[in-house]
Amino acid sequence: MAKTSTEELRKVFAKYASKGGDPNQLSQCELKELIEKEFPNVPKASTIDAVFKEMDKNNDGEVSFEEFEAVMAKLMG
Repeated sequence: MAKTSTEELRKVFAKYASKGGDPNQLSQCELKELIEKEFPNVPKASTIDAVFKEMDKNNDGEVSFEEFEAVMAKLMG
């Protein structure tokens, strides 16, 4: 996938975060589904746990948009 703007990332984030729980946070399951469906070129299942841990900087078990955006920028170059 080509470089994605902050606005596009925010829309994708909101689409999956709104599926359950806090609409401003992604659970690990929501993140896995988002990456598998929206970013098929990003490493898959065996690395989802590692990506989640890298994104969840405050270790609250969920990923905020800011945490998500920072890591996605690195993954997408």
